[in-house]
Amino acid sequence: MATTLTARGQADGGGTGIRVVEEADLAEWGRALSSGFMEAKADGAPDFVREQFVPGRSLGAFDGARCVGTFRSTARELTVPGGASLTTDAITNVTVSQTHRRRGLLSRMMTQDLATAAERGDSLAILIAAEYRIYGRFGFGPASQHKGWTIHKHRAGGVRVPAEADGGSFELQTMEEYRKNGPELHERFRRTQPGAIDRKAINWRLRTGDLQNPDKSWKEPLVVIYRDPAGRPAGLLAYTVTDEWPNMITRSALKVRDHFAVDRAAAAALWRYALQVDWIERIEIPNIAPDDPLPLLLDDPRACVDGGDSSSDFMWLRILDAPTAFAARSYAAPGRVVLQVRDRLGYVDGRWALEAAADGTGQLTRAGAGADPDIALDVRELGTLYTGNDSTARLHAAGLVDELRPGGAARADALLRVAFRPWCPDGF
Repeated sequence: MATTLTARGQADGGGTGIRVVEEADLAEWGRALSSGFMEAKADGAPDFVREQFVPGRSLGAFDGARCVGTFRSTARELTVPGGASLTTDAITNVTVSQTHRRRGLLSRMMTQDLATAAERGDSLAILIAAEYRIYGRFGFGPASQHKGWTIHKHRAGGVRVPAEADGGSFELQTMEEYRKNGPELHERFRRTQPGAIDRKAINWRLRTGDLQNPDKSWKEPLVVIYRDPAGRPAGLLAYTVTDEWPNMITRSALKVRDHFAVDRAAAAALWRYALQVDWIERIEIPNIAPDDPLPLLLDDPRACVDGGDSSSDFMWLRILDAPTAFAARSYAAPGRVVLQVRDRLGYVDGRWALEAAADGTGQLTRAGAGADPDIALDVRELGTLYTGNDSTARLHAAGLVDELRPGGAARADALLRVAFRPWCPDGF
């Protein structure tokens, strides 16, 4: 049975209470949010905060009239292995003021939000972890990664583009056209990419400059849409260019802001476009899928090098309704594995049997007391395995999964493996 510590209206021993934020609270809540992210703003940027406000989805920790903790969630659609989409509780804007740390405020806001999400019927919750050691205790595990690459243009040579891209065309977009044409194309892409989430209207406004975050500078990008030979939009590239000409020799960089495509042919065509832009010395790609084949498309794959500090875990995932979540994804092979799951909040705690059929469908059901578990793991590692972000064998080698029956880790991998690791290209 799940723990339902709602903490609605409760206060700690020091008088700090947790409550749902109302519109009248937004200036004070926004001030606390800015302070929590080390951006002092006396007015709290209430207009920008109001643009993102959804009634009932923001929490605040209040010490009297002063907000000392913030927490917000939104409903997002997450693509899972196999292409299905699940409505997910996407958690963001989590802060606790330095003056009120170690009082359990984060725990109270988190448990309240997760309980509300479970009551609402969300099977998953996701977040982006600024600090690695915080969110595992709430059952979140790393569920996607991204990589940063830099391509040295003149060394790279050409780009191998599939023949089916021949006859395609490119079309430059204004910001209005980007905002108009991007959403439908992104949604088509998103449903092909496990780990990706949908984009809301506010995300497109931020990307196109129609709405600007006061904490971040914005530069209008160049945007090009690729149309396949049938004339249908199939990919999009948005980028800015740094103008560097020491001694009249170009050192300019093309910096990718957005790159997505509905298939490999369109993706390769866009990379060829980027490498053919004049005056460019290098292509900087801060965020790309960890298994993207881009380097292998180049005449010289060594021209594609690590992009520095851009490679990391990104989206973390927490399972709330295990049967619904596991019924939605697909499986690599038929088989059965029994899991012993630890979940201190109770949502997924217990023994489960995962069974997959030859057609790729599967189900997770409660296992009887007589079913011997193959592996034991915490719910945070279950989240990692759910998206295919890592293998059972690797987690077992790290001591994060216990193998209780010989070959248990291999049996789990046979069911859960994915061809390409998940990627979430969007923050939230």
